[in-house]
Amino acid sequence: MTLIKSISGIRGTIGGKTGANLTPVDIVKFTASFATTIAEKNPGKKLSFVVGRDARISGENVEQLVNATLTAMGVSVINTGLSTTPTVEMAVVRHHADAGIILTASHNPAQWNALKLLNSKGEFISGSEGERVLDLAENESFSFENVNNLGHISVETDSIEKHIDAILNLNLVDIELIKQAGFKIVVDGVNSTGGIAIPSLLKRLGVSEIVELYCAPDGHFPHNPEPLPEHLTDLSSLVISEKADMGIVVDPDVDRLAFVMENGEMFGEEYTLVAVSDYILQNKPGNTVSNLSSTKALRDITEKWGGTYTASAVGEVNVVEMMKQMNAVIGGEGNGGIIYPELHYGRDALVGVALMLTYLAKIKLSLSQLRNTYPDYFVSKNKLQLDPNMDVAALYNRLVNHYKDYPLLTIDGVKVEFSDGWVHVRTSNTEPIMRIYAEATSAEKARFYADEIIKVMA
Repeated sequence: MTLIKSISGIRGTIGGKTGANLTPVDIVKFTASFATTIAEKNPGKKLSFVVGRDARISGENVEQLVNATLTAMGVSVINTGLSTTPTVEMAVVRHHADAGIILTASHNPAQWNALKLLNSKGEFISGSEGERVLDLAENESFSFENVNNLGHISVETDSIEKHIDAILNLNLVDIELIKQAGFKIVVDGVNSTGGIAIPSLLKRLGVSEIVELYCAPDGHFPHNPEPLPEHLTDLSSLVISEKADMGIVVDPDVDRLAFVMENGEMFGEEYTLVAVSDYILQNKPGNTVSNLSSTKALRDITEKWGGTYTASAVGEVNVVEMMKQMNAVIGGEGNGGIIYPELHYGRDALVGVALMLTYLAKIKLSLSQLRNTYPDYFVSKNKLQLDPNMDVAALYNRLVNHYKDYPLLTIDGVKVEFSDGWVHVRTSNTEPIMRIYAEATSAEKARFYADEIIKVMA
């Protein structure tokens, strides 16, 4: 059982002992601390927060605790209920709310849940704000309002549709072109809110045939919810048997997007951002940003269209900060996270779907044909379970010393650059693990580099 406190929010397993898991006491404490942090920035103001959740089994219980805590703090709540992370982010801005809380553990298994914390821009709070929340929670430095100053709860039932409205109004989304393409698409919603949002979007885009797989939002994940190839065999099989043009899969809170090609093979989660960026840059030249663990193919595409590519530390808040600094027209993370500033500064699978379908309809290529137009890089993703007594700093120092003659980046863990690839080693913000990601011009070489790094740390 685990409780992880980071810039990605408060994430833990449901049940167990207070302080070691995400228990009702912990939920109340961190919610109250976050409300206090926002109140400190808005003295004397009657605050309003947007709250939404994915469909995981614990969601309704956590939602009730969060809403009750916020109203006890004098905060009024706009509750979107079953929603997506990007939908809540956009709702914060649309309602001119002071903050938002998304109740989702993203790609983590069903026993997990989390509080993702948003500022008034609908973006994840900064590291310093997160530290303030943790400090207040540690010392229980918050107080509740008297009966005359309690907040109230209002319910919004159409937040996803309003999100889709905004996507359909984007200049680079062409509904008529998508209708004419006559796509047949299989959707894997992992029995969370993607099962609501993605089919709804596709219908409004005029997609001819939609085949739903695991789209009942009941929180009973039919497979590991991280959209990796080994978890998507059912989707791949159905794409082939249905003779579909593609399969679409998202994670439980719909901020990660992956495609299965018409041949049943993965398009490559890393290449979701590459393809969407290719389309954007052809129509709106500019700069791009992704994190240190993302494929070099984005750099190649960006430079092809005359832009500048920049890498940020891992974490959406870091990518967004760098995108603003570089005035990037598109960015995101290599895990299928698309950030399109014209809509909002947040990873958004829905806008990724709309832009990708428009691009495919425009160029009249299948997904496999499009994939063949991009350079081949192969990624090896590995995990090392962290022991509580493990000296992570010593491991990083060992890597830096061993590879001192190679180009190194140390803004987020350690990234070693080789002539034909790279390896990035960093501790996760969301799980008690160390991630070892490697990329090279062949799968064997990527695996070799990852294995070499692991041996050095052993």
